[in-house]
Amino acid sequence: MLGVVGVGCIGYGILLLCFRETGSRFFLIWGLLGGFFLALFYAMHTQKLEFMPIWSKRCIQMVSVLLAVGFLMIEGLVLSCFWKQAPPGLDYVIVLGTQILEDGPNKDLKFRLDTAGEYLTKNQDTIVIVSGGQGSNEPISEAQGMYDYLVEYGINPDRIRMEDQSVSTVENMQFSRRLMEHPNGSTGILTSNFHVFRAVKLARAQGYQEVYGISAPSDWLMLPNNMLREFFVMIKDGFVGNI
Repeated sequence: MLGVVGVGCIGYGILLLCFRETGSRFFLIWGLLGGFFLALFYAMHTQKLEFMPIWSKRCIQMVSVLLAVGFLMIEGLVLSCFWKQAPPGLDYVIVLGTQILEDGPNKDLKFRLDTAGEYLTKNQDTIVIVSGGQGSNEPISEAQGMYDYLVEYGINPDRIRMEDQSVSTVENMQFSRRLMEHPNGSTGILTSNFHVFRAVKLARAQGYQEVYGISAPSDWLMLPNNMLREFFVMIKDGFVGNI
């Protein structure tokens, strides 16, 4: 079983290497995981671990169980917001940015913007804030790319505000709030399904009062990678006090 998991991890990492639409190198972790599981399979199959004392094996088993339980709990929280939708008539919707490619938004960002376009078309009084700075591997800021996409979608430019300085989800929340005439107004945080739970938690930690998650679909190929990344980022945000 460990051998199959190891080969699967490496295979998935190769798929991401060939077809991913993001500048992040987090996908490399799948190669590391695959190598770890294959090494563990080899060690168990050849009885290389027999020299270890019983107490050390028990410690490894205990840590493994705790990690597995923690992983399942966090992933359960992430999944709980996969289909979140906001009520009509929000004062603001913040669309969180992600990778801008040479030919425009990547697949996940298009999903977010199409979801935003649908909501804004039905709720004509809602102001939208597009939030995201420019990475070193992006031709323009994420905010500018989102603005252009929504204008082409048919959204009145007067309803769109650009926040183009943020480089993290925490900064998305901080800087976007400065663009609101009524910072305590009802606000939807629109992002990919795997990101909604953490984004809403971060918004509340930054002082948003009436906040709702709005879930957009995500690229199915990237979803396992993004779910694993959320696990680690949730732990990091918890340790540094962001949530």
